[in-house]
Amino acid sequence: MATPKAPKLYAAQEPIFPRRVYGFFRNLKWVIMILTLDIYYLTPWIRWDRGANMPDQAVLVDLANRRFFMFWIEIWPHEFYFVAGLLIMAGLGLFLFTSALGRVWCGYACPQTVWTDLFILVERWIEGDRNARVRLYNASWSARKARLRVTKWITWALIALATGGAWVFYFADAPTLMRDLLTGQAAFVAYATIAVLTGTTFVFGGLAREQICIYMCPWPRIQAAMMDEDTLTIGYRSWRGEPRGKHRKSDDATQMGDCIDCMACVNVCPMGIDIRDGQQMECITCGLCIDACDDVMARIGKPRGLIDYMALTDETSERAGKPKKPIWKHILRVRTMVYTVLWSLVGILLLVALFMRSEVELDVSPVRNPVFVTMSDGSIRNTYDVRIRNKQGGTHSFAISVTPSDGLTVSLQGTDSVVVDVAADATGTHKVFIIADKDSEMANAHLSEIRIWVEDTATRNRAFSDTVFNGKGK
Repeated sequence: MATPKAPKLYAAQEPIFPRRVYGFFRNLKWVIMILTLDIYYLTPWIRWDRGANMPDQAVLVDLANRRFFMFWIEIWPHEFYFVAGLLIMAGLGLFLFTSALGRVWCGYACPQTVWTDLFILVERWIEGDRNARVRLYNASWSARKARLRVTKWITWALIALATGGAWVFYFADAPTLMRDLLTGQAAFVAYATIAVLTGTTFVFGGLAREQICIYMCPWPRIQAAMMDEDTLTIGYRSWRGEPRGKHRKSDDATQMGDCIDCMACVNVCPMGIDIRDGQQMECITCGLCIDACDDVMARIGKPRGLIDYMALTDETSERAGKPKKPIWKHILRVRTMVYTVLWSLVGILLLVALFMRSEVELDVSPVRNPVFVTMSDGSIRNTYDVRIRNKQGGTHSFAISVTPSDGLTVSLQGTDSVVVDVAADATGTHKVFIIADKDSEMANAHLSEIRIWVEDTATRNRAFSDTVFNGKGK
């Protein structure tokens, strides 16, 4: 008896050749694609005056100094909670849009979708629309096929190179890095990063395409937890379209549904699925099947909306002959309002924290070895490491003082002045001596609470840090 063959664990990719389509959702995708690509490619080149010590770049990830700049906002390492807050907002925003409109992020703004759309556009320009690309794919290799394929791949490679190059410009001054890249003077890590991103963009957007969404992206598998029966997603009105058929002049044509089985919805789908088979994990709700079906319905004199954004509750009501629920009732429900409130709350807290933070920060660390020094006149000296962080765009002078001031004097190591200069966007570290008179209460106490102040001599911005003064005790 023959041993049954084990099922294959690998399915070869079936090539998909989406047809050109026109309509509202296709135009919306064009607008979003142009907007997002412009933001990605052009943002590193926006200039912003940051003083003499920093690149004049509006958006900059300064890994060397562990800082992030975005226009007038500067995030320091100890302020990572701003980044964490933005990530939380991004997650809540994804939950919000998914619960209201399904995989709308995947269909319109996901980088994989945007670059795949761009690569398909290039493919269509060079090789033609769907039928022409199918014929070319099935044709034997020839000089014409080789020329078209090489032209397409070179164009894809240039787009991928621009994509990888744009990414590294976020981490250094863009004009300077561009010059160094072209002259071979850039760091190896810059070339390596560009090479890796160029290769992945070429493969993901040009070759893998829908495979990334189906097999690599985790979101299709967890989106069900974000959706319910009122979530708007793309669906087929089978109760109106079935039974489907092409022959409309037969005697039983009046018994047939509106779907003429033209396959237009399948031919335009970038995922290669048939939306008429019901909800599928592969569907990214891009709306192109809606545009294709609406065009066909208009040409045969049938109402639009055979394929449309709808919810499960719409199917129940429409099958019962009731009117479709307004879109706003699908969107404004308890789940989406909770997500909106949480998203807004995090955003408001971040804004409050951003506008309340000081442009000057102070950190004080007592030097413990020795805890204190007894001077020749009997006074007691404590030493502190004082770090002044200047978040302003120029060099500023800061005066150091202490409270309470009775019986205490302040001096700096190596100078008689109590004023120090700190460069723009820098941290100045100084040894500060605080001396208590021998007959003062602090000199004779074991521990006393004090507050060290710094004040910007120009702007009068102040910052303080509480610490302790160690005395000899009794």
